[in-house]
Amino acid sequence: MPLTLLPLPDAELLLDPRFLPPSAAEAVFQELLETIPWRQEPIKLFGKAVMQPRLTAWHGDPAARYRYSGLSLEPQPWTPALQRLRQQVSEATGAEFNSVLLNLYRTGQDSMGWHADNEPELGLNPIIASVSLGATRRFRLRPGAGMAPHAPVGLDLPPGSLLVMRGPTQQRWQHALPKTARSVEARLNLTFRRII
Repeated sequence: MPLTLLPLPDAELLLDPRFLPPSAAEAVFQELLETIPWRQEPIKLFGKAVMQPRLTAWHGDPAARYRYSGLSLEPQPWTPALQRLRQQVSEATGAEFNSVLLNLYRTGQDSMGWHADNEPELGLNPIIASVSLGATRRFRLRPGAGMAPHAPVGLDLPPGSLLVMRGPTQQRWQHALPKTARSVEARLNLTFRRII
């Protein structure tokens, strides 16, 4: 199924809910769970150091260093599974990526707060390609500061889905993965990026 443009003002948001077949999505999910060196590190939020409410990993080309929330990330090498996914995502989007941030949400209590991927290393209008594996979780978007009022938007991202944020999306909108009281299994999200 090709990527479909979602109707969000001042944004370019595209979704393919069946980017990976269920068997392939489950296989790569299990492989990454078992082979990635997961970490939990402190980040700075409002000047305070707190532990990230999820596990993470940063992989990419040797020069793809990345900074966010007070962290400086040196890339781990691409694994075979990540290389295969990078190739598939590049073919689907027509973009080249030199890095990927992996976020592992172990339960519904693991989360990601409101933010935009607008660090200088990503450039003005970056393309962020997000592959979801494991449990379905609700991804939320809201207008950024100075934007026209708009109700927050929620998207359920099933395993094997590909969400692409490009154009002015990171300048105009924020996104989050809130906690949920529902009992949910682990979710793995991979956001492919190009560090410039």
